[in-house]
Amino acid sequence: MYTAAKRAGRNPDEVRLCAVTKYAPLEAVKELLASGEIKEAAESRVQDAQKRITELAAPAGQIRWRLIGHLQTNKAKQAVETFDAIDSVDSLHLAQALEKRCAEIGKEMEVLVQVKLTSNPRQSGVRPEELLDLVKEILKFPHLRLNGLMAIGPEDSETLRPSFKMAKALFDQVFAGRKGALLSLGMSHDFETAIEEGSTMVRIGSALFSGPAKSSVN
Repeated sequence: MYTAAKRAGRNPDEVRLCAVTKYAPLEAVKELLASGEIKEAAESRVQDAQKRITELAAPAGQIRWRLIGHLQTNKAKQAVETFDAIDSVDSLHLAQALEKRCAEIGKEMEVLVQVKLTSNPRQSGVRPEELLDLVKEILKFPHLRLNGLMAIGPEDSETLRPSFKMAKALFDQVFAGRKGALLSLGMSHDFETAIEEGSTMVRIGSALFSGPAKSSVN
């Protein structure tokens, strides 16, 4: 992360690290949390996060938990009760369900809108041309704090950088000048490109929890 930020002429402190724990052994996660270097962690499914948080016990409460996987509206109640932030809001219907549950329990929830950068039918997200309309609607909800965008890059290396550039342009269009807004781009295999193109949060799993790759995050 440090090297990629410096290469792009950015301050490394501008980029936050979110540890993706879904495939990591429990002991490895405990060790990472004990180091004090991780402030945020992510899971892709509500049930997996609940299980992980229960297993970790007290250490789980020392960090913020983010949902980065697709969320069905019938799981909105559980998601609001489990996570500190939901980074995969991709429809007005889902936002409405989250707002309803947050209002019921008096909770303010940080959310990111997930933007779809590829034509892959397995990937969720709002289409770029529909982003502004969704943002306008979410901003009406008093219990949802819209704080940025999340996107998954394409597998094709030739379109990866242009896709990240497009995500950054969309982010600037909506959140320009907003302090603390997040552009969540980049995973273990493409986080350096994401940082070079303006990501302010990278989601790292295997590069944190596998020995040789661990140093590449620094």
